[in-house]
Amino acid sequence: MKNIVILISGRGSNMQSIVNANIPNANVAAVLSNNPNAAGLAWAAERGIATAALNHKEFASREDFDRAMMQLIDQYAPDLVVLAGFMRILTPVFCRHYENRCINIHPSLLPSFTGLNTHQRAIDEGCRIAGCTIHFVTEVLDNGAIIAQGVVPILDGDTADDVAARVLKVEHQLFPQAVADFVSGSLKIEGKRVMKQNLSDATAQLLA
Repeated sequence: MKNIVILISGRGSNMQSIVNANIPNANVAAVLSNNPNAAGLAWAAERGIATAALNHKEFASREDFDRAMMQLIDQYAPDLVVLAGFMRILTPVFCRHYENRCINIHPSLLPSFTGLNTHQRAIDEGCRIAGCTIHFVTEVLDNGAIIAQGVVPILDGDTADDVAARVLKVEHQLFPQAVADFVSGSLKIEGKRVMKQNLSDATAQLLA
């Protein structure tokens, strides 16, 4: 059984998709947040999952917050830390501590459109597709080895909200599978590429 700690900042819809997937040999040990008012905390607590919050505004520096969060996370002996809408840029000390056992979901097809406002930037650039990327977390923002990507069309007349809604549906399918692949031990990092032992569902990574 692998212990999973999920970090959120808001409603935690991707966290909910992971919990609801009932992944074999995966135990969601805790859901933690930098936002004491994150709606996802109540959702998790109602299902008997341990929850806690550290308000980042109460810390003098980003590193002070990260160190406190690390201490909280490590109480649950995590095999995997999942960033599911955790809206914080992490410090190198955090990234090194959880190297190769921390994954994030980003709402673009990396390496394109790192950072924020990804969907509007894709529209502004005339892209015909958008998507999401699940990747290992490194010290360089949105630059870790890619586990999976999902693709959706950008239609004529789409707003950023239209694209975001379409991408979110794919995220909810892709993220639980990525967690399941990690838990099963089927992921292996070779340079910038994540190799998968079981490729039977490889085509499912491209979701229209």
